[in-house]
Amino acid sequence: MPRRYRPERREVPADVRYNSVQVQSFINRVMKRGKLSVAARLVYDAFDVIEERTKKNPLEVFEEAMKNVSPVMEVKPRRVGGATYQVPMEVPQHRRFALATRWILASSKARTGKSFSEKLAAELIDASKNTGTSIRRKEETHRMAEANRAFSHYRF
Repeated sequence: MPRRYRPERREVPADVRYNSVQVQSFINRVMKRGKLSVAARLVYDAFDVIEERTKKNPLEVFEEAMKNVSPVMEVKPRRVGGATYQVPMEVPQHRRFALATRWILASSKARTGKSFSEKLAAELIDASKNTGTSIRRKEETHRMAEANRAFSHYRF
């Protein structure tokens, strides 16, 4: 029996340009202070830059980047006795997308110079090619899970 009430997941409508739920969720994460139109313009501008640079469909580049950055395993702390163990756990699908989005946006913001759209486009292109800061973050997470495999019997 669950310990407390867990609200049901809300349905996110698909975005207007690409008819993709993932793109709309991504736009929602880019958004600051409720400014949806500003966030949408930034993401769509980034997609235009991707199309210009790669000559590919930006939606495919975006989906490839999200797939590459999404972690499969992560560690969660678990207290046993007086010790806290880092227990490797498989990441649920909705959390994979959330982590990938968070890492890509953080990496984009950390890049130097240029507008946010160009930085975001560069990070998405890098991620789709399996390079870049967000990919390094995913690999770091996987290394942590691998290193703590001995504690996997402490699953929740």
